[in-house]
Amino acid sequence: MKRVAIIGSGGSGKSTLARKLGEKLQINVYHLDALFWRSGWVGTSKEEQRSVQENLVGQEKWIMDGNYGGTIDIRLNHADTIIFLDIPRITCLIRVIKRRIQYRKSPRPDMGEGCNERLDAEFVKWVWNYPKVKKPAIVEKLALLSDRKEVIILSSTRAVNDFLQHVKMREEEFIGN
Repeated sequence: MKRVAIIGSGGSGKSTLARKLGEKLQINVYHLDALFWRSGWVGTSKEEQRSVQENLVGQEKWIMDGNYGGTIDIRLNHADTIIFLDIPRITCLIRVIKRRIQYRKSPRPDMGEGCNERLDAEFVKWVWNYPKVKKPAIVEKLALLSDRKEVIILSSTRAVNDFLQHVKMREEEFIGN
């Protein structure tokens, strides 16, 4: 597990998992939202997104979290491990609301400077519709990649916590030998 792509709905916990996994594995974490949003929620071009990701995936080790469907294949094709957070949409919506309250006056650590947390109808709709609109294509991509990549699908907060605990035990075994 040296090149890890983490994908899933907004509010699924991608950035939190990336941060915790990065700490456990001592691997640099790249939050795509922080890389691709400029102050005031001004997005970068697809060309810049591709260029940045092509440079990052060339590194020996990395963890990247984010969807960005137009460039997702760059990450998925270069990753050795793909983690799909298939968290129930109601959980995702509750988390989105909680982080809006928590970060109402400052940007999240995984966001670009000047991009204070916001919650609008378009984003809520995207999160709510993710299981029907986005998930089927993701599942299809993962099925095609699963013969040559480690694909991990986590469907609950408990599954995420169990996974992190397993990673911790695996690393301790490795260090102990």
